[in-house]
Amino acid sequence: MTAETDDEDDGMLRTGGYPVRKTSLSQNGYVIFLRLLAVIGMAWGIGYWLRLIGWHEAPDWRFDTMSVSWRVAACTLAVLYPFAASGLWMLASWGAVLWFCAAAMELAMYLFFPDTFGARPLIVALHVLIALLYAAWRLYLAHEARTTRAGEVEQS
Repeated sequence: MTAETDDEDDGMLRTGGYPVRKTSLSQNGYVIFLRLLAVIGMAWGIGYWLRLIGWHEAPDWRFDTMSVSWRVAACTLAVLYPFAASGLWMLASWGAVLWFCAAAMELAMYLFFPDTFGARPLIVALHVLIALLYAAWRLYLAHEARTTRAGEVEQS
């Protein structure tokens, strides 16, 4: 099936007789943003798994040599990040929720418990930047949808 446009430009594509709304540049960019975040999340999840199985060079980065607080944190993040990544890749709403849970956990670890987990200002800054980008993009998409709906109402 090929997508064909009508003679009138109403912002809709006709695919197999069904109207499908054209996606905007901001919507396509948002999808790319979520997929890049999914790749990053998967890499972080794999990183936690590599540490848990002892692939990391540091002596305290094997599960049996970790402190209890690091065992809990590493195991939780090793599970959360890959699941969040798969949800983000599929553009499912729960993917963003899981990512925010994992990011909040890491923010709490590195901001409130630096004696236990160490200080990682780059990770903290990256999480804050990603959260701000996500929120700004969602607000813009909501504004764009509202503007589009208002335009459709005026046309009818």
